[in-house]
Amino acid sequence: MKNENRLIEEAPPSVLEKFVSQLNNPFTFVLFAAAAISLLLSEYSDVIVILVVVLFNGVFGVVQEGKAEHALAALKKMTSPTALVRKGDVVRRVPAVSLQPGDVVLLEAGDQVPADIKLTEASHLAVEESALTGESLPVHKSTGQSVFMSTLITDGRGEGVVTKIGMDTEIGKIAALIHKSETIQTPLQKRLGKLGKSLSILALILCALLFALALIMGRDVAEMSVTAISLAVAAVPEGLPAIVTIVLAIGVNRLASAGTIVRKMPAVETLGSVSVVCSDKTGTLTQNRMTVTAYYENGKIFSASERKPSRLLDGFVLCNNALLAGRQRIGDPTELAFLDWAMSHKTYKEALEIRYPRIDEQPFSSETRRMITRHKKNGRLVSYIKGASDVVLANCTEFNSYGSVKPLTAASRRMIEQAVETMANDGLRVLALAEDQVFLGLAGMKDPVRPESLPAIRRFQNAGIQTVMITGDHRNTAFSIAKELELAEHPSQCLTGEELDRLSDEELSQQIEHCRVFARVSPGHKVRIVKAFQKAGHLAAMTGDGVNDAPSLKTADIGIAMGKCGTDVAKGAADMILTDDNFATIEKAIAGGRGIYENIRKSVLFLLSSNFGEIMTMFTAVAAGLAMPLKAIHILWVNLITDTLPALALGMDKNDEAALMQDPPRDPEESLMAHGGWFCTCFYGALIAGISLFAFLMLPVLMLGQLDMELTLRNLRMALETPAVLAKAQTYAFTTLGVSQLFHAIGMRDQRKSFFEMDHLGNPMMLLALILGLGLQVAVTEIPALIRIFGTAPLALHEWGFLLALSAIPLFAHQLLLLRKSAKKK
Repeated sequence: MKNENRLIEEAPPSVLEKFVSQLNNPFTFVLFAAAAISLLLSEYSDVIVILVVVLFNGVFGVVQEGKAEHALAALKKMTSPTALVRKGDVVRRVPAVSLQPGDVVLLEAGDQVPADIKLTEASHLAVEESALTGESLPVHKSTGQSVFMSTLITDGRGEGVVTKIGMDTEIGKIAALIHKSETIQTPLQKRLGKLGKSLSILALILCALLFALALIMGRDVAEMSVTAISLAVAAVPEGLPAIVTIVLAIGVNRLASAGTIVRKMPAVETLGSVSVVCSDKTGTLTQNRMTVTAYYENGKIFSASERKPSRLLDGFVLCNNALLAGRQRIGDPTELAFLDWAMSHKTYKEALEIRYPRIDEQPFSSETRRMITRHKKNGRLVSYIKGASDVVLANCTEFNSYGSVKPLTAASRRMIEQAVETMANDGLRVLALAEDQVFLGLAGMKDPVRPESLPAIRRFQNAGIQTVMITGDHRNTAFSIAKELELAEHPSQCLTGEELDRLSDEELSQQIEHCRVFARVSPGHKVRIVKAFQKAGHLAAMTGDGVNDAPSLKTADIGIAMGKCGTDVAKGAADMILTDDNFATIEKAIAGGRGIYENIRKSVLFLLSSNFGEIMTMFTAVAAGLAMPLKAIHILWVNLITDTLPALALGMDKNDEAALMQDPPRDPEESLMAHGGWFCTCFYGALIAGISLFAFLMLPVLMLGQLDMELTLRNLRMALETPAVLAKAQTYAFTTLGVSQLFHAIGMRDQRKSFFEMDHLGNPMMLLALILGLGLQVAVTEIPALIRIFGTAPLALHEWGFLLALSAIPLFAHQLLLLRKSAKKK
C-alpha cells in the first residue's frame, strides 16, 4: 500500500477526555455542588437526577462534538490542496494527498507546494518559505534547486519531480517534533462563557439570600438548604454551552451546502455585521466565461468572427500559458478565450509552439499588468508582450499597419486609445499585444454578467449593505458593467488606481462613500480601499483570488477567497471560501450568517427567560414564606426536557432569511440582549413565573374557599402543610412550568410573525421537542415509578385540560404583543 502524501496529525482526544472536558464548565460545577449538598441532606433522588443530568449533558456534548469534528473534517477535505500533474502529454489536477515520488508537478504563482520537489524547469520562480524557515521574503529558485512542501509560489512558473512526500518532507520532519492542536472560541462563545460565570455567581448570591431569609424568618435551615439547591439549579441553563456549539456546527454545515466554506469560526458572527462588500468583477459578478468578440488591427475594429488576424492572433496564442486539449481546459479564462478564438480560425497552440519555440517568459503579475514570452522566430529572438493597453502602449515606439512598421506618433497613439475607449464603452475587457516594441493590436472580450448578481445586489441594498466593484479593467468597461448591475449611475462614481495613488488617506476617506467602482486597480490598492471603508465606520468584506490579494483579505473584516479560480495563498488568508466563485453566494452567506446568529440569540433568550421564570417562581414563594412550589428534581427535569430540547430546535430553525435581509447590518459590539432581549427575558420570565405560581396556589385557594377561611398568607401556609395538597399543588406548578416553556418556544421561533403565519412543518425538530416534552411530562404524573421518584400526583383529564390552557398563555401573549406592535405602526 502506497504512503499518502499527508502530515500525521495529533491524535484526537479520547472519548473519556472529551467527556471530562464537557464537564469543565461553571454550569456543571454548580450542579456538582448541588449534588454534594443533596447527598449530605440524604436527598438521594435529587442526587441521582442531578448526576443523570450531568451524564446526559456530557454524553450529548461528546456526541455533538464528534459530529462537529466530522463536519469540520469534511470541510477541510473540500479545501485540501491540489496539484497539477503531467503524465506524458496529459496534464490534470489531482488531490495533493495522492502524489508519489517521481510524479511531475507543474507550479505557478499562487500554488502551495504539495510535496518536496526538485525543479526541472523554472521561470522567474519565487517562493515564500516562511512555513519552513520563518523568513517571509520570497526566495528565487532556479532549475536544479528544490522547493519544499507547504511553501508558497509567489511569482513565476516551474516544473519539477516529486522527491519526498508526507512525513519524509522537510516540513514533515518538523511536524514530527511538534504537535499542537488549537481550539478557537468565537467572541460569542467567549461572551457566553462570561455569562456562565455570572450565572454561577448569581446562583451563589441567591443561595446566600435564601439562608439569610431562613435565619430572619426562623425557617428550618435543612429545608432551606434544599430550596437553595433548587434555586441554584434554576439559575443555571445547563444545556446552553452544548446548544451554542451545536447551532454553530449546524450553521457552518448549512453554509457549506450553500457554497460557502467557513475557515474561521468568528466569521459566522461577523457576517451579520457586514455593511460593505468589495467584490471582484470577473468570475464573481460575471460568469468568467470570456469570449473574444472584437479586435482592433490596422486602424479598424472588427468582429472576432469576420476574418483571421494572423499576426495578432499568433501573438495572443504564443504569449499564453493555458492548455486546451479535448475536454481539458486548464488555465486563466482570459487565456482560454484566446485559444478558443484561435481554434475558430483553425489556429492551434501546439503547432505554433513547434514553429516558434518558447525560450523564456516573464509571467503576468498584478503589479506589471503584462506578460512577456520570448520565442525563436525565423532565426531570431522575438518577444511578445500581452497586457493592459496603457502598459503595452507605454513600451511601444512603433505600430504595425498592413504588414509594415511605422513610428508610433502622438496621433496614432490617440487613435489606438480611442479604439480602446470604444471597445470599453461596449463593456469589453481590452488587452493589447506587441511584438518587441511594435504595437500589433487589441482584443476585446465579453464576460456576461451572472443573472443572479443583480437580484443579490438589490437584496444587499434592502439590507443596508453597499456593493462595490473592484476590477483591473478599463474604467469604461468597469462602468458599463456597473451600470448594468445598478451599482453606479454616473462615471464620477468610478475611481481608478491612478487616481487612488494621487489621493491622501484623508481625501480617500472623504470620497469613499460616493465610490461604487474601482477600475485599473491592483491588489495593492485593495488594502487602502478596505482601510478607507473601515475608517468610515463600515465592516468590510473583500473578495480575492490571487497571491497579492492575501494582504487585503487579511485586512478585511471578512476575507472571501474564490474556490475555483482562487490560489492556495488567497484561500489560506481568507475567512471564507466560495466554492462556486459566485457573488450571489456571498449574499446567501451573509443571510445564512444572520440566520445563525438569530438562532443562537433565540436559543439564549429562550433559555434565560425560562430560567428567570423558574427563579422568580421559587424566590417569590420562598420570600412569602410559602412551601417550595418546585422540588430540585422538578427544575432539573424541566431544564433537561422542556428547556434543552426546544432550545436545540430553535437553534436548528430555518429562518425567514428574506425578512432578516430587510434589517440593517448588526453592530459587531451589539449584545445578545439588544433589540428587546432584556424585555423578552424579563417579560416572559415573569409571565411563566406568574402562571406557575397561580397553578401552585390554585388548589390551596380553592380549599380555603370551600372551608370558608380567609385568604391570607398564614392560611395558605397551613393549607400547603398537608402532604397530599402540597404534592398536588407542586404537580400543578411543575406541569405548568414545563408545558408553558414548550408553548413559549413556539412563539420564540419568530417574534415578528403570528403563530398562524409560521411554517410549523418547516422545523420538524420543534415538533419532536413538543411531542416528546409533552409525552414525558405526562409520564412523570401518570407512571407510578416516576411518580415516586418525582413526588408528583396523578392528574385527571379535566385538570390536564385546564393546565394546558394555562400553559398556553405565553403563546397568547406573543400574539397580543404582535397586535400591539401592529397598532403602533398604524
